[in-house]
Amino acid sequence: MLRFITSFFGTVFTFVTMGLIVAGLSVGGIFYVYGQELPSHESLAQYKPPTISRIYSGEGEIIDEFAKERRLFVPADEIPDLVKQAFISAEDKNFYVHSGYDARGIAAASIECFASRGSGCRGASTITQQVMKNFLLSGDRKIERKIKEIILATRVEETLSKDQILELYMNEIFLGQNSYGVAAAAQTYFNKNLDELAPHEAAMLAAMPQAPGKYHPVRAKERVTQRRDYVLREMAQNGYITAEVAEAERQKPLRSVQNGDFESYRVALPPRDYFTDEIRRQLSRDFGEDEFFSGGMTVRATADPEMQQVAAKALRRALEKYDRSRGVWRGTQFSLPAEALESETAWREALSEIEVPRDVELEGKWHPAVVLAVGNNDARVGIEGIDEDEDGHWIPAKDAQWARKQLEDGALGRKAKVAGDLVDKGDVVLVRAITKDDSGEFVRWSLRQVPEVQGGFMAMDVNNGRVIAMQGGFSYQDTVFNRATQAKRQPGSSFKPFVYASALDSGYSPATIVIDAPIEIDTPQGVWRPKNSTNKFYGPTPMRTGIEMSRNLMTIRLAQEVGMSVVARYAERFGVYDNMGQFLANSLGADETTLYQMVAAYAMFANGGERVEPTLVDRVQDRYGKTIYRHDQRECSDCADPSIPETRSPRIVTNREQVMDPVTAYQLTSMMQGVVTRGTASSQIKLPVPVAGKTGTTNEAKDVWFVGFTSNIAAGCYIGHDRPRPLGRGTYGGTTCGPVFQEFMEEAIKKYGGGKFRVPPGGHFIKIDRYTGARLDNDASGAHVVAEYFRDGEEPVFGITYDGGFGMGSNLPLFDEVNQGREVTTSTGREVIVGPKADFGTVSSGGLY
Repeated sequence: MLRFITSFFGTVFTFVTMGLIVAGLSVGGIFYVYGQELPSHESLAQYKPPTISRIYSGEGEIIDEFAKERRLFVPADEIPDLVKQAFISAEDKNFYVHSGYDARGIAAASIECFASRGSGCRGASTITQQVMKNFLLSGDRKIERKIKEIILATRVEETLSKDQILELYMNEIFLGQNSYGVAAAAQTYFNKNLDELAPHEAAMLAAMPQAPGKYHPVRAKERVTQRRDYVLREMAQNGYITAEVAEAERQKPLRSVQNGDFESYRVALPPRDYFTDEIRRQLSRDFGEDEFFSGGMTVRATADPEMQQVAAKALRRALEKYDRSRGVWRGTQFSLPAEALESETAWREALSEIEVPRDVELEGKWHPAVVLAVGNNDARVGIEGIDEDEDGHWIPAKDAQWARKQLEDGALGRKAKVAGDLVDKGDVVLVRAITKDDSGEFVRWSLRQVPEVQGGFMAMDVNNGRVIAMQGGFSYQDTVFNRATQAKRQPGSSFKPFVYASALDSGYSPATIVIDAPIEIDTPQGVWRPKNSTNKFYGPTPMRTGIEMSRNLMTIRLAQEVGMSVVARYAERFGVYDNMGQFLANSLGADETTLYQMVAAYAMFANGGERVEPTLVDRVQDRYGKTIYRHDQRECSDCADPSIPETRSPRIVTNREQVMDPVTAYQLTSMMQGVVTRGTASSQIKLPVPVAGKTGTTNEAKDVWFVGFTSNIAAGCYIGHDRPRPLGRGTYGGTTCGPVFQEFMEEAIKKYGGGKFRVPPGGHFIKIDRYTGARLDNDASGAHVVAEYFRDGEEPVFGITYDGGFGMGSNLPLFDEVNQGREVTTSTGREVIVGPKADFGTVSSGGLY
């Protein structure tokens, strides 16, 4: 019997032992098989998480941020213990004692799943396993993935410390609301730094990993609260907080940015605008889109936020002034259905979802609104962000009487007499408050609309190329197309300074006489007969007067004398064009370029002819703070010298290319000063420092320009329809864009100053008659006298006229109409008839003013 019992237990023992061996070998075999060809865990030691790239203004304020995954990387030693403890309690309470996987946790989860017959299954992954899943494996729920997780978890525990693993986890994990990592989530939900979180707030963040897509603090408030309270209990059981603290924290309400309890971090950021979006476009091109959106770059922009607002306001004012002068009401083209108007809650919710611009500030903020009722005279509106009152908010009849409504077929209705002539019930509109100028007291609400006409503005430092302001349209939220950098437009007469620059460098002077007389040119398309804007011609005229009064015929003759190949080389050297067509029409600005290129080119006139590259970025640093781009390459030879007196600035040595002779640059600048003081811009530009510039108006006023500069700031504006069409009679560069330049530069001069243009060495002044070009005595004075700068060693010759090889009548009636046909003699002696206005050239001939 004893032998039988012994034999029986021996057999059982043998079977158990063999079973354990087989099981062990099987498990070992499984782990061996799945352990082959696993991804390397060693790459985790060089982890570079996708992080936010931030843009800072010149004053160091955050003005924008870009990211595909909104993540703020925080080293483990900077994450507060309270936050670590909350996540450990929620996800892996044995984190500091296990070796990558928690056998007890796996067993307990298996028993629960078996007992509930599959309905109560829960995960048993440790934090280390979750790191493996997030970084190295897929997220599919299969036993194979679990086995690989465990294998990799044990390996990584031998390579990285617990804090390194926790750092990876807490910076990588998705916590909802496009927030990756605990630092970004703390900002998103509470607008706080990690060290500012209370226990119940840290517990709420730790609740999110279980279901970040479902745990919304408003829509799933009850579930989030239950999970938060569970985390607090676990923290107390694990000894991280006392039971009393846990109970007190559980009694606190679930508060969040989403519920309106905290101000969003985005409030501190200004609305995205054309400037930062252009930085995004340029850096994505230079560094790659993935690197920009995930590389954690720190970008120091050249933007001056104060001047950016001035630029936006100045351009918007001009665009709205033009739009309202047309007297056409288009509205927003949006409306709300009748059921959305049944309650205030309904219309506010519906209005919030309508995509209309909310970034317009012009004489006050422009608010989206909906027409709630239309009376016999007035219309009642509900305004986003403005509380309703007993009387309601009304658009009075007189506010509508400036316009006619554009109907669906494009026709215009009758001139409005009451508000109902422009708006219907349910229409979504924009409104702003009208206030008294002296006291700011509210008067009434006024209808507004985004202008159909658009434009761009840009200003930059002429010495270092820093762009301080850029506005690419009326509203970035209305259209992101940046007309300052992306719109190719005809510059018209604003191109003429490059023709004159090529002439000045070719031996001509501001006193050179050029014939202002009719021209006709045979082209493959027909006869081209360009004309001056006044439809008159003025005979022999000094070059200075030609540019001041923007004479087209003089410019064409000058371009013909110098040669279009020379003019094209100058335009390309200054960066106006990459490959300019060598056609005479292009001397009047018929070829297309961007405002960005034009302003940069004018800056080289202002700085004495040195090449300057415009930039929106001073410096770019990578995630580690290493500078990977710096714009200004000039050398400061004594910046580190402490003995420099306060009255003297450090000496900066320039290493830039000289693209124009300094004397030529000054001569041209002096002539362009005349545009502002006596010429086509004199009615609009009135600034306390010397200013030079040039107007531009293309044929039929499809584009109007003004580009100008002081001794330190160059700025330019263009206005036109996105699909070019005439702006109408009386629209010129000086009167339409000039006020934009004036408004901006008034503030820019207050901040950046300005002074006389520097006279370069190598020349001398001679007084001449600006009407005839004749030399005058040194003591001559009067409105007709101008002191021109001539190069030393070159004795100016007076009295010679240039006609460019085109004909001129022998008895020239200086003020006759251009379109009267006349017999003229060409420079070769041939008799020709200059006929009336031709039917070709009105589109291609470029500039007028």
